[in-house]
Amino acid sequence: MPDLPDIDPERQTEIEAAVYRKMIEHFRKYPEVQNIDLMNLAYFCRNCLSKWYRHAAAERGVELDYDQAREIVYGMTCAEYKSQYAEPASDEQLQRFETARLKATE
Repeated sequence: MPDLPDIDPERQTEIEAAVYRKMIEHFRKYPEVQNIDLMNLAYFCRNCLSKWYRHAAAERGVELDYDQAREIVYGMTCAEYKSQYAEPASDEQLQRFETARLKATE
């Protein structure tokens, strides 16, 4: 691995925040990408990000409920997202999901 630049903690946080915002922008740009496919391939999805967001907020004294955190990640309510973009999962997707769910981190 090449030598990494020495990045001060504040700058690292800024960079990480920018990367997170870009990832959320990307997910919002491609809402047709199904959460179950994300879970099955990467072991996390928009809902996982919402849980992580809620947890990080709580650690910093900001209380959000799960639906509020999902709205931040989805850019709309989860109900709106589901009605516009969610497709029924196939039997194969559901089977793969059971394995992915066990590998997913909270």
